[in-house]
Amino acid sequence: MIDTNIHTLGALKATGYQSLSIKDELRKNLIQKLRNKENIFEGILGFEDTVIPDIQRAILSRHNILLLGLRGQAKTRLARLMLELLDEYIPVIKGTALNDDPFLPLSRQARDLIAEHGDATPIRWLHRTERYVEKLATPDVSVADLIGDVDPIKAATMKLAYSDERVIHFGLIPHAHRSIFVLNELPDLQARIQVALFNILQEGDIQIRGFKLRLPLDIQFVFTANPEDYTNRGSIITPLKDRIESQILTHYPKTIDIARTITQQEANLTEEQRDSVEVSRFAQDLLEQVAFEARASEFVDEKSGVSARLTIAGYENLVSTAERRMLVNGEDTTKVRLMDFWGVVPAITGKVELVYEGEQEGAASVAMKLMNQAIKTQFAKLFPNPNKLNKGEARDPYGTIATWFAAGNTLNLFLDSSEEDHRISLSRVAGLEKFVLERGIIEEDKYFFMELVLHALAEFEVIGKERLQGQLNFSDPLAGMLDDFDLDDEY
Repeated sequence: MIDTNIHTLGALKATGYQSLSIKDELRKNLIQKLRNKENIFEGILGFEDTVIPDIQRAILSRHNILLLGLRGQAKTRLARLMLELLDEYIPVIKGTALNDDPFLPLSRQARDLIAEHGDATPIRWLHRTERYVEKLATPDVSVADLIGDVDPIKAATMKLAYSDERVIHFGLIPHAHRSIFVLNELPDLQARIQVALFNILQEGDIQIRGFKLRLPLDIQFVFTANPEDYTNRGSIITPLKDRIESQILTHYPKTIDIARTITQQEANLTEEQRDSVEVSRFAQDLLEQVAFEARASEFVDEKSGVSARLTIAGYENLVSTAERRMLVNGEDTTKVRLMDFWGVVPAITGKVELVYEGEQEGAASVAMKLMNQAIKTQFAKLFPNPNKLNKGEARDPYGTIATWFAAGNTLNLFLDSSEEDHRISLSRVAGLEKFVLERGIIEEDKYFFMELVLHALAEFEVIGKERLQGQLNFSDPLAGMLDDFDLDDEY
């Protein structure tokens, strides 16, 4: 157990404390956690058998890491969680800018302090939360930002010659000595800036403005990037990629169950919303299916990816849509309806990158198509597919419903209708409630599934559906066509 009450170099020596490089430190603590069967990456789901073992192998190998994957695949979160593998505290020489190890001083300032004070050199204890540096790579990032440069103001103020290394202003990377340094979106870094990282990765040192200066930096590098074939803004140059020892591919959730759990974990809802708005399990799955449909859609650029943030923001919008309707109608509680998914459209349109065909359709139209396809996919898991019914069956399970519409009946569902009005409207459709209950849907969920059946039958073209401002009209499409013919005959 480290005694953080020690404040001088001599007292630290007396404890027998031994310094470790950051990669050895990460390796040591990972080994201990693996033996204790501790969950190292808390809150990361779906990577247990793929990404996380690869990261553990990289740490055990003392490698720098490149996390390569599409947006919204928890790359940055994985990097931040590596912080938990550091020692809680490490000693550094007090008053230095580079987290100097008391036993292996790196900077000129640290060496001068030890030469002046000896065992009385003051030390302080650095918490692991102070040992994490993160930078987003952008085209305007310079070598001076990352590595450092000569500071003329410092030279003038301290009356130092430009040949004195004390005039150097160190960049982010030297300041991350003995820390985890995360560089996000590496391909966005200009190629000439990427070249500046060669020595740091291969030799562990830096050079600044021609100074004969060798700083053997001790850093755990973690880079994140989208696949190179996605971005037109740049790429990771081959010599740099060659110097990053472990490249690990991330991925999206492989199942609806995992995706749903992630959304529920990350969604930012108030306690009031959680208490007043009930979201059924099927509604949650339907929302996740929208993201799965988007990733396979011909309208969406598959190289861009569809972030998990789509369903997280979508879930927040879904709950807020139901909450708004509840407040408008003066109700205390409510359940999410299928029409509430209209409120999810803004969360979709800003989070999918459309190809040319998608741009022609329009972002809102594509969002509705994705939701409609999700309805068809999830509906077919529970109910018979209207387009694949066995012709030998005694009766069409949807026959009563279709006949009701064929008789000229129509159904109008309003986005902001009260709970009572909504249920009365759905109950008007002959055979709809019976169909749902006969297939095992519990009483408290029946109205959601009654609405689902109508939406699905419209998507399978059994009945017609027309979207108007704030409402949906369901009818028989053939009846509408016949009405048009009758009007033509009058003329």
